[in-house]
Amino acid sequence: MIRIVMADDHPMVREGIRSILARHADLDIVAEASSGAEAVAAVREQVPDLLLLDLRMPDMNGPEVTKRVLSLQQAPKVLILTTYDSDTDILPAIEAGANGYLLKDVEPAVLAQAIRDTVSGRTVLDPQAAQVMATSLQAGPQPTLSQQEVQVLRLAAQGLTNRQIAGRLFISETTVKTYFSRLFAKLGVSDRTAAVAAAYDLL
Repeated sequence: MIRIVMADDHPMVREGIRSILARHADLDIVAEASSGAEAVAAVREQVPDLLLLDLRMPDMNGPEVTKRVLSLQQAPKVLILTTYDSDTDILPAIEAGANGYLLKDVEPAVLAQAIRDTVSGRTVLDPQAAQVMATSLQAGPQPTLSQQEVQVLRLAAQGLTNRQIAGRLFISETTVKTYFSRLFAKLGVSDRTAAVAAAYDLL
């Protein structure tokens, strides 16, 4: 069972999402929040697997909420679900550590699967949002990635750990870490989710 805290300041939106997820026996909304502060408090109390978070909330925005919950000892995965798709909205959320970014026009079945994928460690990005982010991150000279670097990113996007990537590519775990260090430097990012998004067109 995947335990979810849902945070959105619109009651009708929360009701709609609750109705959608109620059709899936493995998804359980354990708490709802209508503000950023309520979202953080609910995560502290419930210790969920995932925080489903609107980007713009009263008293704290999505990136700030994301930073706060990810600093907790038992931090959940964070999946942003919003109507905003500009780079000024997307980039701060990903840079704050959000594991995924979806737009609210997503199909119900896609949302349910995205929650499962996010909890399992995969990077979930709405195609439109990913394209916006990739364009922004790759502004200027385009980085050149080796075939091995692209393979590492593809496996990371599937949620594989460094050890699993090493086993799949028959290289050492240290080598995988070296590839990520190079990728972060080339792409101008600091984490896996941002790296996958930055190289979206290559994956």
